Amino acid sequence: MSTVTNNDLDILKEKIRKIKSEIQDEYFIEELGLFGSYVRGEQTENSDIDLLVTFKPEARFGLVTYCELENLLSEKLGKKVDLVMKKGLKPHIGKYILNEVVYL
Repeated sequence: MSTVTNNDLDILKEKIRKIKSEIQDEYFIEELGLFGSYVRGEQTENSDIDLLVTFKPEARFGLVTYCELENLLSEKLGKKVDLVMKKGLKPHIGKYILNEVVYL
């Protein structure tokens, strides 16, 4: 397991903030947060980047656009992104995600 320093985590968070500012209007992103192994410093070279998203109420698109967004984020970050919708969280795991998410 590799260790992410606070500086590495700050760099990742800044990259995500920059990407969010570029795409939030097109994809109606209200909130975007980082959670999972990167936040906990437990990631490995095979870890994906876990992002929690909330879309604005006026967002009206389907699975194809959702997958397009997930792929776009993966491409821009150079690592597979697992995009999770906040409103789709299951209660038993959602509470853990909400406790560690870092909104950007």
